[in-house]
Amino acid sequence: MRGDFILMRKRFIIFLLFLSVIGLSACNQENNNNANNNNNDVNLDDMLPDLNVEFEPPEKIEVGETLKLEAIVTYDDELVTDASEVNFEYWIEGHKDDSTTIDSTNNKDGSYTAEVTIDEDAVIQIYAHTTAEGLHTMPLRTVIVGDAESDDSHEHEHVEGFGMHFMDVEDAKSGEEVEMMVHLHMEDDPFEDADVRFEIWNKDSSDSKDWVDAEETTAGEYVVNYTFEEAGTYTIQIHVEDDDGLHEHEEHDVKVSE
Repeated sequence: MRGDFILMRKRFIIFLLFLSVIGLSACNQENNNNANNNNNDVNLDDMLPDLNVEFEPPEKIEVGETLKLEAIVTYDDELVTDASEVNFEYWIEGHKDDSTTIDSTNNKDGSYTAEVTIDEDAVIQIYAHTTAEGLHTMPLRTVIVGDAESDDSHEHEHVEGFGMHFMDVEDAKSGEEVEMMVHLHMEDDPFEDADVRFEIWNKDSSDSKDWVDAEETTAGEYVVNYTFEEAGTYTIQIHVEDDDGLHEHEEHDVKVSE
C-alpha cells in the first residue's frame, strides 16, 4: 500500500514538472513573438544615417551688401569636413535659366562658405548643393534684396518646397552612351519614389521624341542612360509625378558633338 502511494506521488510530481515545462515553453514563445512584433514596428529608415545641411542666409539684405553664405554639413550627426561638393546656385526669382553657381570654401570644420553681392532690388533664390557620403541634398532659401517683393505670377513655378536639380552633361558624343542625372527634393529632404521620365528631342527635328524612364539609384537621385544618335543640341524635359497628384517639369539643353 505504501509502495503504491509512493509511486502515485512520483507520478504526480512528474506530471507537475511536465506542466511546468509546457508553461515555460509557451511564455518563451510569447516573448519571442512580442520581440518580433516590436522589431517589426521599428522604422528602418529612422535607423539610417542622414545627410543634413544647415543653410540659413539672412532673409533680407540691402542692395550692394555682401551676402554671406554658409552651409554646415553633418552626416549621422557628425560634422563633415571633406564633402565631395558644396556650391551655391542663385538666380533672380522667375529666371532660373540664368542662374549662377559659385564654389564654396571648405573651412575644414564642417562649414562651407561663399560671398556674393547683388547690385539691384531683387528676390534671390539660392540652392546649397551638397554631396557627401554618396548622398546629395540641396536646401533652397530665398533672400530679398533692397525693396523687391516676391512675385508669385511666374509661369510654372514649382510646388512650394519642391526642388529639381539637373546635373550638367559634359562631353556628350553621338553614338556613345551618357548618364543623365537629376536630384529631387521636397523641402530639405530627398523626394523619393517619384515617377520620373525624360522626354528627349533634337531641336532640329522636334517631331521625333524619345521617352525614357529614370531609375532611382539612391534616395532622391534619378538616372537615365541614353545614347544620342547624332550631333546637335537636344532638349531634355524632365517630368516628375507622384501618387498624390504632383506633376512638375523642367527643360534643359544638352549639346552633343560628333
